[in-house]
Amino acid sequence: MYKIYTSLVGIEFVMKLPDGPHFGKSPDNTDYQKFKHDIQNGVTLNDASGNPITGDALTTFISTLP
Repeated sequence: MYKIYTSLVGIEFVMKLPDGPHFGKSPDNTDYQKFKHDIQNGVTLNDASGNPITGDALTTFISTLP
């Protein structure tokens, strides 16, 4: 499971739950590559409030990933 956060300066980053690393959306980062693979294959992605991102919202989010 992953959660999307936005920093105080507006930069989005991802955290692997429950206590994994956090990382930015960098195509060169191996954690980011695994994240993309996982969410495209059904692993849950939560928004900053902890709510699962599903359906069209998830499809849209995936389509915007670098």
